Amino acid sequence: MEVLTRALGRIGSSLVRILHARDVRGAAGLRHSGGGVHIEPHYRQFPRGFTWFWILWHFWHNPESVLGHFPYPDASKWTDEELGILPDDEE
Repeated sequence: MEVLTRALGRIGSSLVRILHARDVRGAAGLRHSGGGVHIEPHYRQFPRGFTWFWILWHFWHNPESVLGHFPYPDASKWTDEELGILPDDEE
């Protein structure tokens, strides 16, 4: 049993070395996300900035388009029955 354990240990450690060597060399299909500095292309910044400007500008100057143009109900005029609150005398 000890011989089998040693053999599997050697095979496993050599397999780890082989896979690590392939990873370091940059085998096909592997992606390295932390390798270096990623500079985003500048042509993508203008459309993104313009989109947020458009959304925030219209939200500030025309909030009815998002929040609706109907008057909000006055919650102080609602009765307990409409809110589903049981009367105090019922248990």
